[in-house]
Amino acid sequence: MNIKSMRCILTVVGMATVCLMTTVSTWAQAGSPDPQRASNPQATVAGQAAPTAKPLMSDQFFKNVQVLKGIPVDQFLGTMGFIAASLSVNCTECHVAGRGVVTNYAVDTPKKQKARQMMLMVKALNQTNFGGAHRVTCWTCHRSDTQPAETPSLAVQNGAVPDRDPNDVEVPEEPVPSPTAEQILDKYIQAIGGAERLAGLTSLAAKGTYSGFDTDLGKVPVEVYAKFPGQSTTIVHRSEKAQNITTFDGRNGWIAMTNTVLPVKSLTGGELDGAQLDAEMFFPANIKKYLRDWRVGFPPTTIDDHLAQVVQGTAPGGTRVKLFFDTKSGLLLRVARFADTALGYNPSQMDYSDYRDLAGVKVPFHWTLTWTDGRSEFEMTEIQPNVPIDAAKFGESVVPKSATP
Repeated sequence: MNIKSMRCILTVVGMATVCLMTTVSTWAQAGSPDPQRASNPQATVAGQAAPTAKPLMSDQFFKNVQVLKGIPVDQFLGTMGFIAASLSVNCTECHVAGRGVVTNYAVDTPKKQKARQMMLMVKALNQTNFGGAHRVTCWTCHRSDTQPAETPSLAVQNGAVPDRDPNDVEVPEEPVPSPTAEQILDKYIQAIGGAERLAGLTSLAAKGTYSGFDTDLGKVPVEVYAKFPGQSTTIVHRSEKAQNITTFDGRNGWIAMTNTVLPVKSLTGGELDGAQLDAEMFFPANIKKYLRDWRVGFPPTTIDDHLAQVVQGTAPGGTRVKLFFDTKSGLLLRVARFADTALGYNPSQMDYSDYRDLAGVKVPFHWTLTWTDGRSEFEMTEIQPNVPIDAAKFGESVVPKSATP
């Protein structure tokens, strides 16, 4: 697939939060938490109890939902992204665009009906053979192709063995001897400045540039604010009047975009875990307590020519998280997380680089977010530590209140 086609796919899929919307008020879902956190006593941040309001469900928000009922709106969209990424398709492959009229997406088409059949088939396979676990998914057969291959490929069999995605590396039946998770994490804490200096870092205010498919890969200004414990806001200035905002206030998270049909999307499940994880990683001294159920024994892998050790943990909402550390320097290279959707685990990753000394602590000035819908680059030119940050910079108060400025 050429770059132009891939950009088209990722752009359309990334705009799924626009093209799939009906006229239901998006503010009905603002502040909706992950139901797992409401029932999980560990899912609290800074001593705050998790809220208990129910999120808006897919069949309440979208029209003509027949299979993916009873899941939050953002998880429904994540599932659409999972399908699109597995088959390398976009929204209009199955939905009727109808001159851009989004309500036409509810109209049934032969491909939509086939997709429903395939989802039920996959569910039955997993329920019958794997106790309901996501062992068979769209990706299992399709592998970025709408038509699954039926015969072995001699070209693949006799050609060069492709490199395995580092995120897919798992613990073998006989785990590889390695340091404990605590030892690897302690080396990381020491590499970036030590626990004492990290404890003295309580806030960050950063400025730089952002580029992604939503900016046609052009660089635009971005602001980042982070405050301990676990609060962060990123504001991308797409233009003078249009912004993308991702914010986590310590327990709830939102993604907001001006000039769109859906100005605000509250986060649940794996997306909420991801927002909290990003906020926690600005102040990693607490990482050993934030993540739980640590695992080691993964074979070493490579990230951008750096040999990496892999450690796995679990976020408060249940999302599996892998951390990749440079075996020499001990610095964090990547954080990969796997959000559970109705059809399988949606991967996303944050890659960190360009570490610089900041008040005695090494802080990455460059990070790259990659997920099934796209890829975004953040390059910081200025980061100020321990500056006062108004509480209004985090949470619902910072997101735009309407679809147009």
